Amino acid sequence: MWTFANSRFANSDLKLRLTLRVTAVAALCFAAISALFLFDADRSVHARIDAIAETTARTLALQQSKMQWVNNPRFETPDLDNIAAAVMIPGLCIAYRANSGEILQSFCNGAQSENRSPPAAFAMLYRNLFDPGNEAARPVLSRGAKVGEAVVWVDPLVIAADAWREAGRLTAVLAIALPLLCLFVYAALARALRPTALIRSGLECIAAGDLAARLPPFDLAELSAIRDVFNQLAEGLGTALAQRQELTRRLIALQDDERQHLARELHDEFGQSLAAIRALAASARQGAAQDCSSLLPECDGIARIATDMMEALRGALFRLRPPDVEELGLAASLEGLVAGWNGRSRGQTRFEISLSGDFESLPAALSANLYRIAQEAMTNAAKHAEATRVVLHLAVRDAQPLPGAGACGDIELAVDDDGRAADPTVKSGMGLLGMRERVAALGGRLTFAAGQGGGSVLRAVIPIVASQTLRSEQCLASSECAA
Repeated sequence: MWTFANSRFANSDLKLRLTLRVTAVAALCFAAISALFLFDADRSVHARIDAIAETTARTLALQQSKMQWVNNPRFETPDLDNIAAAVMIPGLCIAYRANSGEILQSFCNGAQSENRSPPAAFAMLYRNLFDPGNEAARPVLSRGAKVGEAVVWVDPLVIAADAWREAGRLTAVLAIALPLLCLFVYAALARALRPTALIRSGLECIAAGDLAARLPPFDLAELSAIRDVFNQLAEGLGTALAQRQELTRRLIALQDDERQHLARELHDEFGQSLAAIRALAASARQGAAQDCSSLLPECDGIARIATDMMEALRGALFRLRPPDVEELGLAASLEGLVAGWNGRSRGQTRFEISLSGDFESLPAALSANLYRIAQEAMTNAAKHAEATRVVLHLAVRDAQPLPGAGACGDIELAVDDDGRAADPTVKSGMGLLGMRERVAALGGRLTFAAGQGGGSVLRAVIPIVASQTLRSEQCLASSECAA
């Protein structure tokens, strides 16, 4: 239970936590002030009782002396009436006690009607803390000898009632002051911590990949320091990401150039060698047909192997050097890719394609990279997932145009298959790594997960045109960032 309460308090609002702490401190201060007031009041009551006892003892001593001077037997002593008239307060009792301990005369004043009895719990607590029924005794002297004592005390219920009345006033002040204090503290904290919403929005933008997000200046020094560190971090991350993307683009360009160079070498050297082997096999077959018919099967086997190698070489050249996407267009190139896979699979795997949107206006570099991504994704699905059906989806989604930023949208490429779901070979292979590098270089994101009905789904979303600066400003203004 305590752990649950701690977790609830740990996840509470900062303004609420600070307000509760300030309120707790204020309540403790009020309690300390109340305790100090009660202690001071008790000390004042005892000081007053001591003073009254001292006055009573002196008055009684004076009466003893006067009786001896006048030598009037009708003069009665002690006489507490005159003393009581001068010093009496509600609940006060004064008495004269002889040396034998007998009370010769006493006088008590009742409590005023406005002094209501305090609650029993408060009266008991007050009695245990202060012991208000203590009496004050002072000796009455006559010719240097003690003839009795002047005793003064106050009814404990009267003292407790006075304390309860004063405590009630403090409680009323506390009941009014604490809610007002909570309200003012919470409002002040809410105003002071209002910039934290902007900081949170900025962090959400950074988490969503918008490294152009920046925080505005703040009034508080602590928040300004956070703002400086945040902006420096965002700028550093943006620079590092831009450099990484540029490096990735260069590596991909070098990789494509190397592939084209390798394709030319294979076509010019290996392809010509295979063609020569086929020609020599045909020539040898003609000679064998005339001179040695037993060599005909060997010649046919050499020609057949050379033909198979030529077909394999054509497939490798097609993968190394795809068709000219800029010349044929992305849609036609992808349709040709799917048709080629259907031809090579010989019915074992069915490849389909679904296109949506205008692909004519896409940049040439983006089209070429999309073709490469689709090619690698379909290769992985066909070779590693053991799928019987592979569907390529490509859609261009246009967003609302941003003022001063031109058209804004993205293109989504997805490859669904019914093979093994989330195959480890596909997920961690070099093919997926290459696709991630291409998508990251284009500023997009790539996901690979199991499909709802089985199989796997690979999805890449790549922005077409976007103004990062304007997007970050809108993100901070709306406290939302596109994922």
